[in-house]
Amino acid sequence: MSDLLRAPAEIKYAEELDWLESIDDDPKPFSWRLSPKMVRLFVLGSERADGLDREVAQKWFGDRSFVERSIVTLASDRGLLLIGDPGTGKSWLAELLAAAISRNSTQVVQGTAGTTEDHIKYSWNVSMVIAKGQSRESMIPSPIMTAMETGTIGRFEELTRSTSDVQDALISILSEKYVSVPELDGADGGNIVFAKPGFSVIATANSRDRGVNDLSSALKRRFNFVRIPVVTNKKSEAEIVRFRTEELLRRHRIELDVPPTLLDVLLRSFADLRASAAAAGGDDEKLESALSTAEQIGVLEDSILHGNFFGERALTARTLAASLVGTLARREPEDLAILNKYLHGVVEPRGKEEGGPWPEFLEGGREAIAKLA
Repeated sequence: MSDLLRAPAEIKYAEELDWLESIDDDPKPFSWRLSPKMVRLFVLGSERADGLDREVAQKWFGDRSFVERSIVTLASDRGLLLIGDPGTGKSWLAELLAAAISRNSTQVVQGTAGTTEDHIKYSWNVSMVIAKGQSRESMIPSPIMTAMETGTIGRFEELTRSTSDVQDALISILSEKYVSVPELDGADGGNIVFAKPGFSVIATANSRDRGVNDLSSALKRRFNFVRIPVVTNKKSEAEIVRFRTEELLRRHRIELDVPPTLLDVLLRSFADLRASAAAAGGDDEKLESALSTAEQIGVLEDSILHGNFFGERALTARTLAASLVGTLARREPEDLAILNKYLHGVVEPRGKEEGGPWPEFLEGGREAIAKLA
């Protein structure tokens, strides 16, 4: 795993998945590797009441009901659509579910404006077609078709980013559970690829992309929707940031403590900016950033690495403020003006009242804005 820049969940947690599978006595739907209860336990972590011999760490932080409804959907014949704002953990939840159910989370199609039907059905090995003609051997199955043939989970990221033609092609797969290959001989059904029991699709969609390529009513009926809200609970958000930061430090082999006071500064800053965005009268009065938990983690990661490589091998309020400004200032002059107003209207009075890291945070933010302005 050390040779991989980012190991998929089934490799990263392989030992834990093996152990859960070895003690899992509950019934499993279709070709699932774990029972629904064990899938939930793998995603949300164990509790003392579970009576296990070892602790299973929590990997996704959110409402238990979202995970349970997702698991129930995948055990049915409907697809699962995880929808929410950017940075709410939709893709991570989809990866964990696919890893626990199929031990393979890499059967993924990334939705973009350039995604075609071939990406969700099949294409051809041109050299083999020229040499031997079209056959099952010269056909290149898509990740979705591979999931159909193996009875496992396929994933479709950013569904609303793909065109209506691609979305329409997905309707027949979710509805009929087979793909027709007209180029092949139809004798004995040789031109049809049928889905095996256990096949399902987990799609994700960004709620801010509404209007890019809206889902048709027909496609919506093939999915169960699970809406993932932005994490606003300070305790839950702190747990997510800590979890991801610990992973980062292990990956980079950095021995560094994140002071609780600086983590509090980061959490409170995002909470303040979200409140300001909610009260804004127009788009010009709020940051373009979604102010998601993922962006908080990005700010912290940037400041940790900067401090480790170019600073005093310590996280400081100054580098944290510079990273926050650098990450969130995407439009000039609108975002810079909003951040500057926040520093002078909120951070400066708070620094005078509370002291601590806030005065240094203020100075770091001012310096960063001055360099960008």
